[in-house]
Amino acid sequence: MKVKTAKKKGWIWLGVLLILFSICFYFILSQKPHEFSPYDSESPSPTGLKVLYSYLEDEIGMVERWEQPSSLLPESQGRQVLVMAEPYFIPGTKEMNSYIDFMENGNTILLLKNNPKGFFDIGTTFVESMSPEQSITDSSQTNFEGDVYAPVRLDVNGEEDEILLSDKLGNIAITREYGDGSLIVSLTPHWLTNQDILKKDHLALVLNLIQQDGFNNETSILFDEYNHGDTGSSSFDVYQDWFLLLLFQGILVTIFLLWNQGKRFGPILQPREETVRFSDESLRALAAWYLKGNAYKDSLTTQAEYVKYLLQERWGIPYNREWKDCAVILHKRWKTKENGKIDLFIHQLTQVLAKEKITKQEYLEWAKQLDTLRKEVEEG
Repeated sequence: MKVKTAKKKGWIWLGVLLILFSICFYFILSQKPHEFSPYDSESPSPTGLKVLYSYLEDEIGMVERWEQPSSLLPESQGRQVLVMAEPYFIPGTKEMNSYIDFMENGNTILLLKNNPKGFFDIGTTFVESMSPEQSITDSSQTNFEGDVYAPVRLDVNGEEDEILLSDKLGNIAITREYGDGSLIVSLTPHWLTNQDILKKDHLALVLNLIQQDGFNNETSILFDEYNHGDTGSSSFDVYQDWFLLLLFQGILVTIFLLWNQGKRFGPILQPREETVRFSDESLRALAAWYLKGNAYKDSLTTQAEYVKYLLQERWGIPYNREWKDCAVILHKRWKTKENGKIDLFIHQLTQVLAKEKITKQEYLEWAKQLDTLRKEVEEG
């Protein structure tokens, strides 16, 4: 009863320590400063997009973050604009086909990257560096002021591409149709950032790009966070703190459960067969050897010698004395057998031991009688 009570108290203290450790672990995680990657729509840093996201959320309302692969892009009702600001990696063929399917279903992708070569077969041409301050012209020949840091300009692919924005060095933004949707490519991802969105005419230019190609009140805007350029994150950063906390607790509980299943409370009691061999194991092996070789005479002789050894040890009959010379003492000590039967036993045993070979039946009979004498000597 005391052992069960002590065990229960031990588990209670273990649970309390686990809860305290979990609380401390959670506060440590919550106090860790969050590091945002560039072009993150949740980032309030100068390179983040939180200002633009909040503005569109207040003005339009239908704004969301997309944090899953392109193969899971929604095939929903209504038009959608997927904003890809400076993607970190170039999607593979399969991912690129998923983006194309998304556009062919009537949606728009707005790709803003300093050098979009490798995306959707976009061609670029390097230009001579000059002041980033440019006079930018849209398709209606309206002039805007903005900064362009891109080292390239966009190539136009025949009649498929339409120029949206340009400067003295070339094309800054173009659009291309894909089925019922379209692709808009711009060389100015920095226009979206918190530090540049309100400079010059950047906000007007960004809204002009987003609202291209049939934009209406039912259009929803998705900010692609799956490949927005987070280069310093680890594999754990994709999980929220509460999930990491539960995962850590689950690991601890699993370890303690495994430890409990293999732990012995109290004295260690090993099974007897693990430390002690059977006392008659050698006898069993020897008996099996005698039986296999039909060595009944040898086995019976060995048994008789052993009984004589016990007679010397327990009853004081010398070991080297013949069986017929033991009759006097056997008459006095062997209480369960009559004297006449004792004499007959000694006479017949001497004849059997004098034979060169004996049968199995003789062996079993005399082995049984010798064993009876042995028990008498050991118990008497």
